[in-house]
Amino acid sequence: MAKEWTIADILGISGSYWAGCALQAGIALDLFTAVEKGKGNAQDKRLSVRDLALSLACDERALGMLATALIALGFLEGNTDDVTLPEHSWAYLSRTSERYVGFIIKHHAHIMPGWVRLAEAVQSGRRQREISSSDTDDAEERENFLMGMFNIAVNQAEMVASALDLSGRKRLLDIGGGPGTYAVFFCKANPGMRATVFDRPTSKSFAGNVARRFGLHEFIDFAGGDFIADALPAGYDVAWLSHVLHGETPADAAKLVAKAAKTLNPGGLLAIQEFVLDDKRNGPVHPALFSLNMLVGTSGGQAYTGAEISDMLQKAGAERIKRLEIDLPMGCGILAGQMPG
Repeated sequence: MAKEWTIADILGISGSYWAGCALQAGIALDLFTAVEKGKGNAQDKRLSVRDLALSLACDERALGMLATALIALGFLEGNTDDVTLPEHSWAYLSRTSERYVGFIIKHHAHIMPGWVRLAEAVQSGRRQREISSSDTDDAEERENFLMGMFNIAVNQAEMVASALDLSGRKRLLDIGGGPGTYAVFFCKANPGMRATVFDRPTSKSFAGNVARRFGLHEFIDFAGGDFIADALPAGYDVAWLSHVLHGETPADAAKLVAKAAKTLNPGGLLAIQEFVLDDKRNGPVHPALFSLNMLVGTSGGQAYTGAEISDMLQKAGAERIKRLEIDLPMGCGILAGQMPG
């Protein structure tokens, strides 16, 4: 049935950035880590707001207001006197956890000024951020972007690696792989496989650190370059493009898929993961909004439909093209085709 819309629904969407800003402020202040590290003994797991304000060098009244908002949103538990972390906040918002997702939240804060100028982007058709996060020379934002990509990928990479049958394939090229998260999980799922991460040279240290973290640095190497302007290495059994097409114009996206196909040995597999729009362009919500993110942040990038990605694969020479039957979050989808031979 069609949704029964109310004024509260509409205004809730209009003001939804308030909640996002509160969470982003908590991450920027490293509030959740401070609560986890500063709580009392094993019997008393709460930390007073006064002590929290002192540890974060914040105004006590203002921090109390932020704490109240974060309690109401479910990111803290307690009251205006003392707080503690619920399990999900410790798992994802404290730096003490290996599942910390604060990098991608910081990246969301970084790109917000471009979203404020969305109407201008729609009028002009031009980006509103001067430099994309993938190209920036700012070391902190570069870390937030790349490790943010790790935050997102690590939560679904194992599922993807299990769903994509790479049995018998020995060499994989992860094009635009950033920190190399998928290369790691493909190698984990396919013992003996070796992978190359191809991305801008500034990504090399991040990819190396991730490979070492998983004990796979001897199986994963790195090649630096611009995947649109530069030649790609060849001789691979698998070419993997995860969330790179949306940053390119339709012409450059098709060019990149064709270049990826040429890196493959006969019979090689070409697989693409994207936030995939329905062919009628009426959803899902996240790919539709992400396409606007590309409008304000890139020169011609956009989300693509499944039919458009399939057409790129076909024009690159791939056969037996299909979309994997896998339920991924945020409208993610994977399309794959095999080269002749």
